[in-house]
Amino acid sequence: MRHGGRWARVSWLAVPAMLLALALALALSPAAVAATLAVTVSDQGGRPVADAVVTLVAPGDALTSASTTHVIDQLNLTFMPYVDVLRPGDSVVFHNSDGTQHHVYSFSPVKAFEFVVAPGTKSAPLVLDKPGIVAVGCNIHDGMISYLYVTESPRAARTDARGRVSFDGLPAGRYDVRVWQPRLPPGRPDLREQAIELGATDTRALKFPLTLRPDPRRQFDREHTHY
Repeated sequence: MRHGGRWARVSWLAVPAMLLALALALALSPAAVAATLAVTVSDQGGRPVADAVVTLVAPGDALTSASTTHVIDQLNLTFMPYVDVLRPGDSVVFHNSDGTQHHVYSFSPVKAFEFVVAPGTKSAPLVLDKPGIVAVGCNIHDGMISYLYVTESPRAARTDARGRVSFDGLPAGRYDVRVWQPRLPPGRPDLREQAIELGATDTRALKFPLTLRPDPRRQFDREHTHY
């Protein structure tokens, strides 16, 4: 290496120490020092359960994300998605992709509303400003039902078709893990709960077996709209 008009010598003995220092810096970076938690939800027959909302609650949690607008479509006389996760301040719009009119409504104390949505149109945005569960139905087609799960937790997600959801980049600490699904007994949000302590680099897994009622989309049950 040329330095100040002279060639300076670099000791090759210093290279391993430099590499070690770099590796330690990367290992101690915030991205590396984080835990992962995978949650699997199954029913009484051991089958995977989709559309379960898994929420992690930790002391000092606070929402930092901006409000967003969610779209619930109506296609083939079905609300899509069946379950959606929102935060207070988020909005929802109901779009009608069917060739028939829908009368979308909810009696929920979280947000009661009704919209008549003609084919090919959408409702005005509806702001959901407090946490809770909003069961949504169609006053014309009783088999149509959807759920809006409004939570203040920054860590909440819906299980996929395999009944799984994964939370990455978690700080070390204690978490209450709560699970809700529409086919649990109504009126009892976050029915199932477990506590877990995560270390800085833990990769852990939790399993939640649930005893579920029949799917209300196949056998309509007015009791399931009483959220």
